[in-house]
This record gives sequence, structure tokens and C-alpha cells, in this order.
Amino acid sequence: MQETPNLNYIKELSGDDKTFEQKFIQILKDEFPVEQRTYIDHIERDEPRMAGELVHKLKHKFNILSMSEAYEYAIQYEEELRAGGTKGDAGFRSILETIKNYLNTI
Repeated sequence: MQETPNLNYIKELSGDDKTFEQKFIQILKDEFPVEQRTYIDHIERDEPRMAGELVHKLKHKFNILSMSEAYEYAIQYEEELRAGGTKGDAGFRSILETIKNYLNTI
């Protein structure tokens, strides 16, 4: 899965309010790295249920960035984590890396 994030939803939500749009983007830029690092920390400490809580939070950012396939992946992976599994970690980290790289360009 190689989906490209975009700002379509944010632009639609903000209308012509560029200040709102920039504030929204800044919130994403501020929150995402912290949540990504916390997710990875939980995986590395073998805490899948705690990681699942971060996946739950992060999946909503996928929707905000118009990444519907990533959102669906996160729903399934969240359930896997809640059951104690982590097989979907590599795919999820790939999504996170794509978003991180995108946020660094906007």
C-alpha cells in the first residue's frame, strides 16, 4: 500500500481561512512525531495494547490526511494489537514514515 497524504480535507474544512489551515497543519506537525515515537516505544517494550491506543489516535490523522487505505489498515491493526499481536507493525511503520516525510515537506 503506497498512499500519498494530502491536505484536501484540511483545505475543505478551512474554506478560505488560511490562518485556520496553518494552525491545523501546525498541530499535526507538533503532535505526530510525539505520537509516532510513543507508538514505537510501546512496540519496542512489547506493550501491544498500549501501542493500540496510539494507533487509535493516529488513525484519525490518516483520515485528516485523506489516507483512507491507511485508515482501514489501522482499524485492523488496532484490533490485532488489542489481542496482543504485532504482525502489522512493519506496514504501520511504513505508513507513519510516509506521513512523517510528507509533514516535513509542508
